[in-house]
Amino acid sequence: MTRVFFSVLSRIVGARMIGLIMRLMTALIMPLIMATTMMAAMVVHVYAETRQDAVIGLQLEPPHLDPTSAAAGAIDQVLYANVYEGLTRFTENGDIIPHLAASWDISDEGRRYQFTLHQDMRFHDGSTLDAAAVKFSLDRARSDTSTNAQNALFQGISNITVNAPDQLTIDLKQPDGNFLFKLAWGDAVIIAPDNVDQLKQSPIGSGPFKLTSWIKGDRILLQKNPDYWGMPVALDQVTFRFISDPVAAMAAMQTGEIDAFPVFPAPENLAMLATDTRLKLINGSTEGETILAINNARPPFDQRSVRQAIAMAINKQDIIDGAMFGYGTPIGSHFAPHHPDYIDLTNAAPYDPAVARQMLADAGITDLHLTISLPPPVYARRGGEIIMAQLSQIGIKVTLEPLEWAQWLEKVFRNKDYDLTIVSHTEPFDIDIYARPDYYFKYDNAPFQSIMAELDITTDPTKRRDLLHQAQRHIADDQVNVYLFQLANAGITKTDLVGIWQHAPTQAMDMTGVYWKN
Repeated sequence: MTRVFFSVLSRIVGARMIGLIMRLMTALIMPLIMATTMMAAMVVHVYAETRQDAVIGLQLEPPHLDPTSAAAGAIDQVLYANVYEGLTRFTENGDIIPHLAASWDISDEGRRYQFTLHQDMRFHDGSTLDAAAVKFSLDRARSDTSTNAQNALFQGISNITVNAPDQLTIDLKQPDGNFLFKLAWGDAVIIAPDNVDQLKQSPIGSGPFKLTSWIKGDRILLQKNPDYWGMPVALDQVTFRFISDPVAAMAAMQTGEIDAFPVFPAPENLAMLATDTRLKLINGSTEGETILAINNARPPFDQRSVRQAIAMAINKQDIIDGAMFGYGTPIGSHFAPHHPDYIDLTNAAPYDPAVARQMLADAGITDLHLTISLPPPVYARRGGEIIMAQLSQIGIKVTLEPLEWAQWLEKVFRNKDYDLTIVSHTEPFDIDIYARPDYYFKYDNAPFQSIMAELDITTDPTKRRDLLHQAQRHIADDQVNVYLFQLANAGITKTDLVGIWQHAPTQAMDMTGVYWKN
């Protein structure tokens, strides 16, 4: 139509005149178009500055929504502090602060804790969160029939007494310097007693957000809790999108579909994303000791020399570079390098394939064929391929067994039916798991158990440091597992989204302090 109009016009006024008319139209109309475009951009910009929602990318979807009955960290990622709360909680730097508990008194030489709760706290269903609900939750977690993955955290409790609606007393079998720390775990959150049977699909917590919907395979939607007992959050809505494919994750960040991807599934792309002025890099620490876990009860892995040979065949830096593109810190024991009581034991099993091969021969192992069971994270899948190649250099034949998280939890964690597996233990300060003979790597060692038992009742910082040094050396010398690297908290976020944790003292996407910068 436009072409016909200018064709007719050129016959009337001539080609030279039409050029003048077009220049005048350009001079008059283009500023108007540009002004309109700028106004639209300003509207969009204002909208972005006043947003009350956030879309967070996660690689892993929770198998269900009950943090008190599974070891899957993906549950805590979505729910910790957002939906569920405990008597105490972790801050970003790993400190323990009061939460549902307003205060406490410690007596009887550290064996008695009397907690005072905040007033007028309610669960999302309107029921009262009082001392009776706290007693119910902790009694359930420590019971003989408990399915809590961290049931051992609560075995030091001897009795819980409700003194008043806002007061309860917890008596311990013996002093425990880590008791307040244990109460901050996601496994120790307080649940609504009337909702126990629905927890896996319909979590009813007391937090500043509550579940609106769960579209399996895609997203979980949280809405602001208008009746929250504590300080209100800034965001009205949080959407957790589950994107396991690295290419799709990259595209979602580039197009702005995702506001933050705190643990990015393709670390090789982080540097390129960070060149975008709209985005900024997250590069912090986690509590995630990434290990090649060994089934210590299954021959020939019940022999220390075989475990040592496997460890000496593995070049940790190759795995950090090849699987994580440099994001990670080598470790030599199950202990975080940023902890003040950490000791460097990375040379406890130095990389030496020739010595490793000889150790296998001395142990009478000539034709070892093993399977590495691999959960979904990129560190496991890519790391498994690198370890398979490294073990082949000492004559070990490896089969890789990719598993989804639900399969891994059932086969490896619960049934202990595996040879080796790769996993990050993101629980904080969890070296005590080596004192549990029924834990999935089946390590039963009385001397180590004695070290941890003494640590539990020790409060003197100097003595605790000495015991922690002993504990680290013990499992490193016994080569219970192959200690690979400390997982980095490596991700990406929009520059004007404030409050996303840089460091991860627990596996949580705490959205309670997140807001958009004006």
